[in-house]
Amino acid sequence: MITNIKFKKTRDYRLSQEKLRNKALSNGVNLIAPETTFLSNDTTFGKNVTIEPYVVIGEKVKIGDNSYIKSFSHIEGTTIEKNVVIGPYARLREGTVLKSNTKIGNFVETKKSKINSKTKINHLSYIGDTTIGKNSNIGAGTITCNYDGLKKYKTKISDNVFVGSNTSLVAPVKLNKNSVVGAGSVITKNVKKNSLGITRSPQTEVKNYKRKKKK
Repeated sequence: MITNIKFKKTRDYRLSQEKLRNKALSNGVNLIAPETTFLSNDTTFGKNVTIEPYVVIGEKVKIGDNSYIKSFSHIEGTTIEKNVVIGPYARLREGTVLKSNTKIGNFVETKKSKINSKTKINHLSYIGDTTIGKNSNIGAGTITCNYDGLKKYKTKISDNVFVGSNTSLVAPVKLNKNSVVGAGSVITKNVKKNSLGITRSPQTEVKNYKRKKKK
């Protein structure tokens, strides 16, 4: 009996997915490999949307015109405006808003964050409880440290901000307009407008250093 119930649920799910895929295709969505794409009943699409293989779209997702979602991305509770590129391997969680012409690259995770127009987060970053302005660039390995073990805190990044690779932004913190953060920094204080924030230790060099050898 249990096996029959499981089989029925699996069959019903497959049939529902097939209907959702056919509906998306009939509405002009370009599903490159439809059988590998998973949709929700409330997914809405704009015009000229392309979805590559092995994409999972959960509940409460809106996708705008001319957006492109690359393989192995997982999206839920997200609003995507027009001309947005996502993935591959992106994880967009509930409360994410991507304004037009933004780019979310490979192995980027977002949660409860608004990313404004023409901002890029290209790879290997976590953006949570954050607002990012227009025309900003978030370098690889950037982490918004939004949780201290008890409470969540917000990060604010203004327009035209450049964040270098491997940066930790310890919330609550604000990067003001046109500011720059040096790669490898741990930022715990606000960075002023048109300023460089950097906390990198000075590099040292040991001359004629001899490596230890195995005995």
